[in-house]
Amino acid sequence: MTFLPEGRVLEFESGQLPHADHGKPESLLDIAMNFGLHLEHACGGVCACTTCHIIVKQGDNNLSPMDDDEGDRLEMAPGLTLHSRLGCQCVVTGDVVVEIPNWNRNYVSEGGGSMNLGDAIPLPKK
Repeated sequence: MTFLPEGRVLEFESGQLPHADHGKPESLLDIAMNFGLHLEHACGGVCACTTCHIIVKQGDNNLSPMDDDEGDRLEMAPGLTLHSRLGCQCVVTGDVVVEIPNWNRNYVSEGGGSMNLGDAIPLPKK
């Protein structure tokens, strides 16, 4: 699988990744965490928020089907597309290319990092 925009390719054998409660076993979030790739997940991967929102660029058919809980939660995600998924819920079954949206990259989290403010205009100094 490939994570954009970094272009980071991760390869693993199904059933061989340790699962540490990062979403569903072998979900995009679980895989990212196993390989040290940060994907924001404020709720701990239990489908209670949208911070692990990703956009599938290739390989929709190589992900588990979206269930109703994920679909309902995604309706609240910023930047929603027809190819949006929650990284904690979609289980990888083959080759897939996903993009972490710009607004979600380097977001301040329990793991640290710096906030990406994108095109935000700084406030004037007093």
